[in-house]
Amino acid sequence: MSARTTATKQKLFDAALKLVGERGAASVTVDEIAAEAGVAKGTIYYNFASKDALVEALLHHGVEILAGRLRSAEAAGSSEDSLEALVDQMLGFWAEYPAFGQLLVSELWRTPGQWHGTLSLLRDDIVSIVRGQMKRLADAGRLPEGVEVGTASAALFGTLLVIALDWQVFQPERSRAEVRESVMLLVRGLGQARRS
Repeated sequence: MSARTTATKQKLFDAALKLVGERGAASVTVDEIAAEAGVAKGTIYYNFASKDALVEALLHHGVEILAGRLRSAEAAGSSEDSLEALVDQMLGFWAEYPAFGQLLVSELWRTPGQWHGTLSLLRDDIVSIVRGQMKRLADAGRLPEGVEVGTASAALFGTLLVIALDWQVFQPERSRAEVRESVMLLVRGLGQARRS
């Protein structure tokens, strides 16, 4: 893919994400995306077969960015350091791309949604990275008795998604570090519960 094509697709992703984040995917038109991106309508059809194809590619693009950031957290050292890095990376992603978080939440819970199959696969990609971190905690004896790694992974992913949206919408004055520490206090508290 040429640098020009990549730049054009990024402009289309940015425009679509802004509009979809504001009003939802169903109410945004190709004409509006083209106008927001400052390109001709045909540019969208040249790069994507349809608005739906653009939104699907946007979902893949966003999850690839998030997955890359979460994978970088795996190199942070101890299981707790890695988990804190994962929490920080996920919060940072949602802070940088709040409209993507809104799109993901709205489409994940729309049943049956147009992109449900795609989102299920993408969600599984992210949760599998989180699962690796949770497995490290379980191996270190840090998960409460009876809590399955899969359940803990889905719970942490969902918790972070909701906390990040709550932070962005209702508590934007809080710093990322404050939000991260609140999440880590919760996670550490669960680990303490097992030892009690």
